[in-house]
Amino acid sequence: MLEVADRPLQTDESPTTRASTPISLNAINRWVPHDIVMRDSWFPVAHNYSVTGKPVRRAIYSHPIFLWREDGVVVASEFHPNERIARDKSVYTDVKGHYPTMEHYGVVWVWFGNPQAADPVHLPSLPFLPPKGGLPKHMTATVRFESSAPISLENLIDLTHADFLHADVVGDERSDSETVETFYDSETVTMVRTLVNKSVAPVMKFFSGIRQPTQNVRQVIRIYLRSHCAIAYGQFNPGDDVPLFHPCTPETRDRTRMEMVMNTSNAGLMFRHVMPKAGYKVSRQDSYMTSPQSPRYMRHTDRKDLHSKFDQAGQRYRMAMMELAERQEKGDFAYRDNVSADCSDIIGLRKELFQF
Repeated sequence: MLEVADRPLQTDESPTTRASTPISLNAINRWVPHDIVMRDSWFPVAHNYSVTGKPVRRAIYSHPIFLWREDGVVVASEFHPNERIARDKSVYTDVKGHYPTMEHYGVVWVWFGNPQAADPVHLPSLPFLPPKGGLPKHMTATVRFESSAPISLENLIDLTHADFLHADVVGDERSDSETVETFYDSETVTMVRTLVNKSVAPVMKFFSGIRQPTQNVRQVIRIYLRSHCAIAYGQFNPGDDVPLFHPCTPETRDRTRMEMVMNTSNAGLMFRHVMPKAGYKVSRQDSYMTSPQSPRYMRHTDRKDLHSKFDQAGQRYRMAMMELAERQEKGDFAYRDNVSADCSDIIGLRKELFQF
């Protein structure tokens, strides 16, 4: 039995303040994700432990970013500190050529957009990560995808793909019943998938000691559109919770960097150490699928994409990204919804496990 629902998040805003140009199904089918550039957003560019006194290089949409610390404070500049060549400053930096920065959740964030508009209030809510960081390094990883960030995220938000592409980690498609729900506002898209008596995840069978053949599962993917960040939260009963920060920072129009964090602090000893490493295996499987897809979307064509009832979240993601990009092209960079609002309830976070 399968149930599918698609509905907006409840807000206090009036319909008139949320009005936007309708995006047709034909436009969704013909979208070119490589053309979308999100501005006025915090992008995660590095784990905080990787930024020291020695400069390291990152990029957002091919704009160079050099990171280093001065008296313990992170500096993000479009120039290497030893560079003496006079160059014009970017519109994304201040008079010194510096980007606004933040350290939060154990990650270094860089503001890409109008420096005057940088505000901590626009940092995405990641309620299962300690605000000051401090998780052990084995719960982090850096992964790269040879595809555009929106293609990677569109793949991720279709939770049903895991049953086939990652079955050797999270289990196959068999279950007694399945409910798929999509929630959205102008800044986020969330997919919630609930399964009864799903085939037990192999990684839990081997490393958490689950002996029964099935488990009840609730899986959530929540995407913050501007920053290309996603959080994944899985509840497995019996089993352990799997909370994952899955950013897709666009280094170029067809190359993505993921500074992953998986907080398995409350899991059993073996699962706590092994599950974060599964991210390398899963990401290679994802990249195997998305890398050849990405070039096919780099040009405007009369291509017709096919959709099923499982694709509501993906279609909603495309629509929301195109609507937001359209607003920004017209000079409207305002946030209509609060991305920093605690999302614990919608992702079903067991708060007793994450007291910071």
